[in-house]
Amino acid sequence: MRDDKRSTPAPPSTAGISGRSRRPRAGPQPNRAARAAAASPGKDGAADITACATQQDACYQRLRQWVTVGRFLPGERLKIRAVAAELGVGLMPVRAALQRLAAEGALVNVPNAGVAVPLLTGPEFDDVLDMRLLLEGEAAERGALRAQRGDLAVLRALGRRMAAALEAPDAKAYLAANEDFHRHLYRAAGSPTLLALIETVWLKVGPLSNRLFDHPQAVAVLNEAHDNVLAALARRDGAAVRRGIERDLFVAGQFLRLACRAR
Repeated sequence: MRDDKRSTPAPPSTAGISGRSRRPRAGPQPNRAARAAAASPGKDGAADITACATQQDACYQRLRQWVTVGRFLPGERLKIRAVAAELGVGLMPVRAALQRLAAEGALVNVPNAGVAVPLLTGPEFDDVLDMRLLLEGEAAERGALRAQRGDLAVLRALGRRMAAALEAPDAKAYLAANEDFHRHLYRAAGSPTLLALIETVWLKVGPLSNRLFDHPQAVAVLNEAHDNVLAALARRDGAAVRRGIERDLFVAGQFLRLACRAR
């Protein structure tokens, strides 16, 4: 049987006189370097991206720590240019860091005014304090049971720093040493998740911490609980360490609550 299908005619040859096949022109093509750059950011591009991300993270960590230790006051509006100047960086990493903190609830977005430090109400503060007692009490007891001799030496040194700051008085030095004391004890518990939860709660109450020094009677008793905690640590008495930390939080909390706004 004869095949009725007709073969498709071949396209006309593009061979030139030299016999070499010519490809149709497709417009200007990027050179090899441009193609390589498009496929990969290259060393310089990667370094720029890394530097940018590193600077944003550094700004975020520094500002987070400032919020935790009460560097900013409740109700204070944070101006991006002023913060950037203090950190010695550009506006973009500061803006990104402030928005991260706002997403965590450490700051609040104010329409047409940027971000500000929130003002806790009495019930909001009570809720935060309850969570601190639960989380930090647990971390303190676990840390007491796992702490090494070197940990006790560090905590004793921090206790002396706090006592000297109260004697000065130096609120900034006291709050920094107090944060280091609690974080070192809680880190000894060996639970990164528990420590992360505690640090998130600290963001809520940190701005109020400066108000402790509004009350002379508070300053007189602030370090008593730390002395009790150190004595219990030396005995490896986890339950007593927990009670000491809970007392520390509760006593300070009674003074801090006075600075909360009415609902």
